[in-house]
Amino acid sequence: MSDLPKAYEPQEVEAKWYAAWLEGKCFEADPSSEKEAYSIVIPPPNVTGILHLGHVLNNTIQDILARRARQLGKEVLWLPGTDHAGIATQTKVERELREKEGKTRRDLGREEFLKRVWDFKDKHGNIIISQLKRLGCSCDWSRERFTMDESYTKWVSHVFVELFKEGLIYRGKRIVNWCPVSLTALSDEEVIMKEQNSKLFFMKYELTDAPGEFLEISTTRPETLMGDVAVAVNPKDPRFAKYVGRTVNRPFPHAAIPVIADEHVDIEFGTGALKITPAHDKADFEIGIRHNLEIIDVLTPDGHVNCPELPELHGLERFAARRKAAAMLEEMGLLIKIEEYKNNVGYSERADVPVEPRISMQWFLKYPCVKEAADAVANGEIAFRPERWAKTYAHWMENLQDWCISRQLWWGHQIPVWYRKEKLDELKNAESLDMSDFTSGDIHVGTEAPADEAEWVRDEDVMDTWFSSWLWPFATMANVGEETPTLKKFYPTTDLVTGPDIIFFWVARMIMAGFRFQGELPFKNVFFTALIRDMKGRKLSKSLGNSPDPIELMDKYGSDGVRFGLMRIAPLGADMRYDEEQIEGGRNFANKLYNACRFREMAGQIEFPENDGEDDEDHDVVGMANCFHIDILAKLDVLAADLDKIYADYRFGELAQRLYEFLWSDFCDQFLEAVKGDLRDSAAPEARAVTVSVMDTVLSRYLQLLHPFMPHITEELSLRMGYMNEGEFLMLAELPEEPVLAGLSAEDTAAEQAKAAAIYETAGRIRNLKAEYNVATRRDVKLVIKSPVAWFGEEKSVLAILTGAGEILLDDAYDALKGTPVALTAVGEIYLPLEGLIDVEAEKIRLTREIGKLEQELARSEAKLSNESFVARAPAEVVEQEKARLEEWRGKLAQLREMLQGLA
Repeated sequence: MSDLPKAYEPQEVEAKWYAAWLEGKCFEADPSSEKEAYSIVIPPPNVTGILHLGHVLNNTIQDILARRARQLGKEVLWLPGTDHAGIATQTKVERELREKEGKTRRDLGREEFLKRVWDFKDKHGNIIISQLKRLGCSCDWSRERFTMDESYTKWVSHVFVELFKEGLIYRGKRIVNWCPVSLTALSDEEVIMKEQNSKLFFMKYELTDAPGEFLEISTTRPETLMGDVAVAVNPKDPRFAKYVGRTVNRPFPHAAIPVIADEHVDIEFGTGALKITPAHDKADFEIGIRHNLEIIDVLTPDGHVNCPELPELHGLERFAARRKAAAMLEEMGLLIKIEEYKNNVGYSERADVPVEPRISMQWFLKYPCVKEAADAVANGEIAFRPERWAKTYAHWMENLQDWCISRQLWWGHQIPVWYRKEKLDELKNAESLDMSDFTSGDIHVGTEAPADEAEWVRDEDVMDTWFSSWLWPFATMANVGEETPTLKKFYPTTDLVTGPDIIFFWVARMIMAGFRFQGELPFKNVFFTALIRDMKGRKLSKSLGNSPDPIELMDKYGSDGVRFGLMRIAPLGADMRYDEEQIEGGRNFANKLYNACRFREMAGQIEFPENDGEDDEDHDVVGMANCFHIDILAKLDVLAADLDKIYADYRFGELAQRLYEFLWSDFCDQFLEAVKGDLRDSAAPEARAVTVSVMDTVLSRYLQLLHPFMPHITEELSLRMGYMNEGEFLMLAELPEEPVLAGLSAEDTAAEQAKAAAIYETAGRIRNLKAEYNVATRRDVKLVIKSPVAWFGEEKSVLAILTGAGEILLDDAYDALKGTPVALTAVGEIYLPLEGLIDVEAEKIRLTREIGKLEQELARSEAKLSNESFVARAPAEVVEQEKARLEEWRGKLAQLREMLQGLA
């Protein structure tokens, strides 16, 4: 045991221990180990990203699982890595290029631009990794992976080629999410829906065969009117039955377009008639396919009108064109009205501009192994926690749409397709391209370029970032075609910790890829983390200024404090409400633990009297223990057993709360207070030795149980307190299988615990009694106990310490003065004589004032509840709260009146 400094300084301790763990190779997995395997792969953060509170939550949970698995004697692989983040990274480099050099990527050319991106990655790519280390993450950093590593890139190309040969990958024109700033297709995950105050435009199209007769329609996008190829109504809508099959005049450029019937049209929305623009709306595109309609694209990739035959709009930015188109309709007498309208608009996550539904030639994938992936979750092979996400997953799997896997970027995995130069224009402009074209000899699909590469041109597009990350669990463990010891030992992985927002974009796809390319599921359990909100219920975001910097929090409260504070508010299946006070509470808990160990340290070494040659640890401590010793040891055993069950259910907030309550309440507030008498100089040596031994037993085991949540401070204290030897690591120590009270019968344990509980409960009642009469801080009070239980004499001194009593008398004949405060307790009838303790007249005045205030509150509450209007209109929970408050005040008032009467 070494002296603990007076105050705990987390930054120094945390840096020291993380360096020691790395030096000791504590995180490195051994695939040749005979231990049971436990593995988890990190959801790869963006390589140029920085830590946010969601990362802290996710990675703390993963670290807890990994550290707990080591304590259970398992061989642990927590495999880390980063994602190349195609759009995010390219956008940052392009912005830097524009601002510093006034150039675009095309000014540099693809090769030079990619050099710049790699330089940017090398400069910024390690920031989030260093921040994860600061958090205490016990990843096997020797196996760190990057989705653009050469071996990983080969996996991505291999998968594309295999799926193309199976006929699952094809190229065709479809509606995609298009970013007019980044100039690329986006996945749904990269589109953020925002509620907007929009406008709904009501207009009329004249019937071609009945001049002066109009069909009224509504739209939010008059700027795409030039791409209208039909007007659709619902076939079940009787208002429009007479129009179906006729034509109406499109105002500009003028054209006669048909009125068609399609069940997709919402009868209740707008006028019930919908203009159909297949090139600029997904639903319109599908209607157009069903009715064989023309597709007219009237917008450029960067969101400007492309309609030379309409000079008034041609070249205008899309939102300027919206205003101009509305004005033109008004001038033509065709605009009926404009209504304010709230709707959800998709925004590009990176560029923060509205995305454009756009008809575009892209590469698509028909998902493999759909049934296997759906069944794996449905039959419980893969367990989702919370379970409700399994229904969401099943619904998505039943409604799969082909995946747009191409992106118009340069940073990423380039599509492994080459076109013959002489056929380039023909092939690139083809309406579709699939396996049937592969045999023509005009395209080459492969992991390597064709032999006569000079005669070919490679497809410029790269693959969606998700197309690389869906291979993450196995592509990080082995090269293509290999079965490495790592893959054999650690795949499938045990757990996956991720957010429910990417259940489709990542989780479902990984399951399908696992079945297709490894023949089995990729993981056995998926834990979905909570969404973190502020105290107003808003998502944390930089724009709202409510998203704290985790590094600043760690600087202020320590990594362990941040981890523990956050985990205490991590519910299962519900959003979290973040408040910095909770993180401060984590720091305070670390200080409480530290001070508890300092208190033990001040008690000195264990010295049993009359040592007969045995070591101190050979004494039968349990046999010499009193009820308070037995009680805390039994509670420690219960804690360990409870944690096993709660870990099995992944209830991390409950785990943290149980650990908190044991130390703060059971150990510090109760046990340490109860045994203070044993640590005084006047105490019997044997009692002192037993108490100190029990303290060591509890603290050493508790530090192990707490370690996954607060790894740094527990390592520090275990070494300092002598529970671990120099050169050993608490994180590698397996948890003992035997309970600490294994040798004591359940009956004896229960009997001793009942005694301790009676003393603790009695002490609480007496402290409340003292507080009621304003003598809470007095240490000279006398207590008189009538008819005490038989065993009470042994514990009288403990009750005096716990209650701050100067004297406790046992007197069955005690004749109390009228009004003497009394409490009926588990140890007997206890009186608190007030003679000499209080100023009776002053106390009467105080009680009279309090009674007056309560009577006013009571009258106010009774009036409110007798008001029929309040009871009828107020929410039920408000009424119930008021009723509960009334009953509480009535009870308090009766108590105060009794106290006043007693002083009369």
